[in-house]
Amino acid sequence: MNKFLILVFGVSLSVNAFAQQKKATGIPAPKQTQQPGLPKATGTPAKNTPAAQGTQQSAIGGATNGGAGVEPSTTVTSNIASARPIPETDLMYKKVVWRGLDLREKQNKPMFSVNKEITKVIIDAVKRGELVAYKNDSMSTPLSGNDFSVKLTKPDEAGDAMSEEEKKIFGNAPAAEEDVFAKLNNKGKKGATKAAAAAPVANLNEFFPKELYQLEMKENIVFDKKRSRMYYDIQAITLVIPVKYSAKGVEERIASFKYSDLVKVFRAHPNDAIWYNEQNDAQHKNLADAFDLRLFSSYIKKVSNANDDDLATINEGSQKGLLASQKAVEELIEWESSLWSY
Repeated sequence: MNKFLILVFGVSLSVNAFAQQKKATGIPAPKQTQQPGLPKATGTPAKNTPAAQGTQQSAIGGATNGGAGVEPSTTVTSNIASARPIPETDLMYKKVVWRGLDLREKQNKPMFSVNKEITKVIIDAVKRGELVAYKNDSMSTPLSGNDFSVKLTKPDEAGDAMSEEEKKIFGNAPAAEEDVFAKLNNKGKKGATKAAAAAPVANLNEFFPKELYQLEMKENIVFDKKRSRMYYDIQAITLVIPVKYSAKGVEERIASFKYSDLVKVFRAHPNDAIWYNEQNDAQHKNLADAFDLRLFSSYIKKVSNANDDDLATINEGSQKGLLASQKAVEELIEWESSLWSY
């Protein structure tokens, strides 16, 4: 028995020694089989060129954003009327309010200075074709230049409207006479006659900018959960005919304008669109900056509700509506302050 165990042990040592000797002499080891599921590489490898590097980076970036070769999508919002739109996914709270601005108030006079009235800036921009007017603050139906002029025209009242002779002289001069004066004033200037003929004739029966001292502002009061703060996101500003000059005895809306469009107009005309600083003539502000800094006085006329009624209608009277306006302001302040109560 012992001899048999010694024989087996000797044979195993011989086989192990023979295997080590073969490995040392350089006999290649058997090939490893390819892992299942991985495709076999074919063709020559791609060179490390800038184009290849860009492709590789694009694929990596695409895979990071949800798929190979797909560029990351930008945030798209439907709030195009806003100058600084906030994504809907970042909104935790939103309330739409309508505010009334009386430009005769002391705090609002800086944006209603002589010959620099905000209403004048808006009207002139519409007439120049730089600003689109809309029928209401939903801003879905644009107004043509003629419709805007009609809404801006004073009602024909006794002692207020021009007589037929005045209209012939000032307002409704014959087209032939206009062409004659245009040719005389623009003699020798190429293209001046066509430009003068195409220029609109001033309607002397329109409201003066100083008479339009009422504005209506639509804005979203939102809480941005990403930045943890409240924002007053202005959507539209509406020109309003005051009760004093209205033939119907109530405020009449002339046209509404997207706030994002107004900001572009204010920035494009810094010498006209100014918030007048009575304390320092060297520090007048642009109207766009004045709205961002909330340098105006206003009162809430309406808060979004199912019936779309303003506060005066809900509370059955203008006096009770003013009290409800103050209450609405206090409720918004209280809601914001309650967020930070622990």
